[in-house]
Amino acid sequence: MIDNQDHRAEAGYPRPQLRRDDWIDLNGVWDFDVDDADRGLADGWLADDHEFGRRITVPFPPESPASGIGDPSYHPVVWYRRTLDLAPPADGELIKLHFGAVDYAAAVYLDGELVGDHVGGMTPFSVDVTQQLRRPGPHRLTLRVHDNPLDVAQPRGKQDWRTETHGIFYHRTTGIWQQVWAERVGVDHVADVAWTTDLDAELITAEFDLASTDDLREASVTVRVRLSHDGELLADQTVTAARGERSLVRLHLPRLGMPMERERLLWSPERPRLIDAEITLTVDGTETDRLSSYLGLREVAIRDGQFLLNGKPYYSRLVLEQGYWPESHLTAPNPEALAEEVRLIKELGFNGARIHQKVEDPRFLYWCDRLGLLVWGEMANAFVYNEKAATRLTREWLDVVRRDRSHPSIVCWVPLNESWGVPGIPAQADQQHFATALYHLTKALDPTRPVISNDGWEHTESDIWSIHDYSPVPEDLTAKYGTPEALQASLTEKAPNRRRVLLGEREYRGQPIMITEFGGLSYAPSQGERWFGYATVTSAEEFLEHFASLVTAITDLPDVAGFCYTQLTDTVQETNGLLAEDRSAKLPIEELRKIITRPARSIPAEVVDGFRRRAAAASAGGTNGKAPAQEKGTGKSHVGHE
Repeated sequence: MIDNQDHRAEAGYPRPQLRRDDWIDLNGVWDFDVDDADRGLADGWLADDHEFGRRITVPFPPESPASGIGDPSYHPVVWYRRTLDLAPPADGELIKLHFGAVDYAAAVYLDGELVGDHVGGMTPFSVDVTQQLRRPGPHRLTLRVHDNPLDVAQPRGKQDWRTETHGIFYHRTTGIWQQVWAERVGVDHVADVAWTTDLDAELITAEFDLASTDDLREASVTVRVRLSHDGELLADQTVTAARGERSLVRLHLPRLGMPMERERLLWSPERPRLIDAEITLTVDGTETDRLSSYLGLREVAIRDGQFLLNGKPYYSRLVLEQGYWPESHLTAPNPEALAEEVRLIKELGFNGARIHQKVEDPRFLYWCDRLGLLVWGEMANAFVYNEKAATRLTREWLDVVRRDRSHPSIVCWVPLNESWGVPGIPAQADQQHFATALYHLTKALDPTRPVISNDGWEHTESDIWSIHDYSPVPEDLTAKYGTPEALQASLTEKAPNRRRVLLGEREYRGQPIMITEFGGLSYAPSQGERWFGYATVTSAEEFLEHFASLVTAITDLPDVAGFCYTQLTDTVQETNGLLAEDRSAKLPIEELRKIITRPARSIPAEVVDGFRRRAAAASAGGTNGKAPAQEKGTGKSHVGHE
């Protein structure tokens, strides 16, 4: 168990990287009802005397048993209501309501008055209710949420469009599914902060959005940032800012120029050191906002076929994380479950997780930051391509990147997975342009991380060439990826029942090659059992042996820089997890760890759990990080020719 109570309190705040003291948890029991005929607005459901027929426990989705509703059938419009009995705002004070995520289109009313709305099921939004709360209370907070279960142009990830779950798809998530809370802030306050690091320049940059509801008259505005580690002050910088605008604070850390001190401060999964930040906003000599944040000092890059963490080759041992619980679905059953999920992943021997078709709770990312786990951030995709689907996904994905770009744990962005939402990408130019545009838009917001245009299948422009391969035969993996010639063919040629990995003529820029989905082992189903897996075993012994053979085949590949195993837990009928739905282990964790942490051939000097692979690079039989069949002196490889 995670036993640091200070960290538990810190992670309890719904937005751990932008924390204030004065906030109120609004989760709990709310009034609830379904509005299948969409008559609520016309029939006066906003009125004070309207009776809602059910009660729901927020933030659990109504499809889940934990909500107290447990109804997975179609309900395109749902309503929520609760009493909001808050002290009125003081002079110079605002009260904001925050919603972590509401799926899909939400309208927020206070005392029957529309105070805000939002579209997008994976991203947060806030509503200023200051003026309404100046009136005598208590007040009536109401949400109307529209979520069409059959709209496959809506970014939905693994939410099933059928009434019964099937294949790799799970129960839908309707309405509120992340935290709801209220917060008091000053009229002038920090709305957002983004952290970036430049280790070579010994610089940390804090980029602030300064918000103000005042008349934006000229005022003396300063922002002060203090950085510390374990109580030791590292930097203290105050800058003059403009009211209500974006502001930069650059902090010089001379310690980064000293090798021993630099190593002491760097973040990695093995040593997840975090830098504490205290931020103070002052207007005309009066403090108007004080908040806490944190960051990690680390850099990620790609070069010569390797993924680099803090300038050194780093082998990625990822697991596919669905982030789904049987009783509470996409919402964790409690805050402690988020910490325990990260602990379990690390205990198994993985150093990272690929969040799959979901945008995770910021508190999960906090624990990845705090405990040390690499994260690939992925968007929940639509199932079709058209103008509406492209617009929706682009808008929401950019909000995801903005929300999460300061987490040191996130080391890669994945806007599309397996051509979901772009089914015609092999031949359709518009869908190819869309994937490439998402790559460049993501890089425009965050140039510090690798981006994958379309994980596993049909890449247009990507910083990592990722492959999905569920072959159950280890020898097949060796044959397809074990030599430069075979690897080149696997990237560029379309074989029966296989997708082409690279579209067009791809320039080699040092992209690492990773197998980012493989495995999917499952126990053979009993008669009549609803089940989905990629390969079956009949006993624990066979499971362990087959798992070991697949992982060994991957880690023995000389030109593959990492893997992602499918998957962490059983999820509904998709029973191919290393753990059961309740997070109990199917196999001894220590045995799994020995297999997962086996040092990789592509990094001959790699040390994992104190064991060093001693095989020399020359004996690996590979290309030592060079592109497959690379032309000498051209900077291009013979890959991707159509």
